Amino acid sequence: MDHMEKVRELRARTDVHFNCCQAVLATFAQDLGLTEEQAFRLGANFGSGMRCGSACGALTGGLMVLGMMGCGEEQSNTFRNKFRADHGDINCAVLLKAAHEAGIPRKTHCDGLVFEVVEALDAL
Repeated sequence: MDHMEKVRELRARTDVHFNCCQAVLATFAQDLGLTEEQAFRLGANFGSGMRCGSACGALTGGLMVLGMMGCGEEQSNTFRNKFRADHGDINCAVLLKAAHEAGIPRKTHCDGLVFEVVEALDAL
């Protein structure tokens, strides 16, 4: 199963909710030497913008993956700056407000960001 298949499966599950950060981390868990449970626990408090509308969980998960892969500050900054350029912000509350104003349902919006981050990580 490739990363995109894995993340789509995680986001479709109804028995457990993987927040955006958890979905990104769990997708790459095996590559990073983590179990899915460890990734789930590690990302637990980073969904919904660290549970307070701050930095997007998908982005945070992506940065965690980059860190675990040994990527440095330059690559992480490039990754974050591209996300900001593509979406106008990095904060969950701002991103969700823009999606709401555009008529995009929350799950659709968040799934899209998660899938985009996984694709970007795969491209590295």
